Amino acid sequence: MGQKTNPISNRIGITRGWDSNWCGGNYAEKIAEDYEIRKYLGNRLAKAGLSRIVIERTLKLITVTIYAARPGFIIGKGGTEVDKLKEELKKVTGKDVQINIYEVKRPEVDAHIVADSIARQIEGRVSYRRAIKMAIANTMRVGAEGIKVQIAGRVGGAEMARSEMFKEGRTPLHTFRADIDYALAVANTKVGTLGIKVWICNGEKYGKQDLTPAAYAAANAQAAGAGRGNGNRGRGGRDRKPRRDNNK
Repeated sequence: MGQKTNPISNRIGITRGWDSNWCGGNYAEKIAEDYEIRKYLGNRLAKAGLSRIVIERTLKLITVTIYAARPGFIIGKGGTEVDKLKEELKKVTGKDVQINIYEVKRPEVDAHIVADSIARQIEGRVSYRRAIKMAIANTMRVGAEGIKVQIAGRVGGAEMARSEMFKEGRTPLHTFRADIDYALAVANTKVGTLGIKVWICNGEKYGKQDLTPAAYAAANAQAAGAGRGNGNRGRGGRDRKPRRDNNK
């Protein structure tokens, strides 16, 4: 089961909360509107390193919270780009929109950012093996417990499509308490489209979790502090041993 379902939807209510927080009214209309908002922001802010878009609703207001690796790209000089974005989303939805922007402090352990980075490199004609292995090395260096990357399609320009998988560390998909981040990105190349799937294990969570969007923002800030504190730690969180100098 863990191998066949989306790891995020499989863990909703356990380690992950909903990305759309609202209830009541015309469900079909609101789901379609959420899809349009996400699709528009995904195309409009493709260069901002988007991680997660959380949508909350009241009767007359839609609050869109954007988590991105490069928030300065969204904000612009003096916040001018945010005002433009509000007006554009107002045209898309026909409602007042409030936008909150948060920086993703550790983009190396965010599956969406990693998958998108690999896809953009492949589109720029970088070798897929080089792009994937660099992404895996960066993720493990920051302190993730494991990462798995699968690429499928006409890999390397081959005539016959195939899929390849690269793994390091542990990614226990059947363990519900494991904090697994998952993303799918598409690379549009001259020979066809390539699908890139990324699974990243960020440890295990015990006890009841606060799954509200505010708690996610606080955890993101806390993770940034922890990441800075563990700058000299190796893979799996273990301290690196000092190298022996044979010249002494």
